[in-house]
Amino acid sequence: MSAAETSTAPATVLLYSHRPEVRDAVRTAVGRRPAADVGPLTWVECATADEVVSAVDAGGVDLCILDGEAQPTGGMALTRQLEVEVADRPAVCLLIARQPDRWLAHWSRAEATLPFPVDPLVAPKVVADLLRDHVRRPVVRP
Repeated sequence: MSAAETSTAPATVLLYSHRPEVRDAVRTAVGRRPAADVGPLTWVECATADEVVSAVDAGGVDLCILDGEAQPTGGMALTRQLEVEVADRPAVCLLIARQPDRWLAHWSRAEATLPFPVDPLVAPKVVADLLRDHVRRPVVRP
């Protein structure tokens, strides 16, 4: 894929939190196009872990942003589940409320973290970097 194709290729971002205000805050902070060479983004919002698993299983998701504080299934446990169950899972960014929880995010195999509340100056860069890396990843075929 050329650089021109990367900049015009839409990306699908799955956003998981049981709280609509968290989903709104993330979408607002990241925006529809986090960088000139990434996007535009299509958002898929999920309020339950089952919705996340179904959406990832269906394919077409480039990045998951999962709320580490979601209830009843937290984003860290869900990240670990996807790591174990999905052969070519999308990149994962975890929303964390406390910086000391970064080690848990690392344990769950998330590629990145975003502190909550989400900083609109930081979030677009993190999302853009993850999407760029996702485009460059080789596709794993079973």
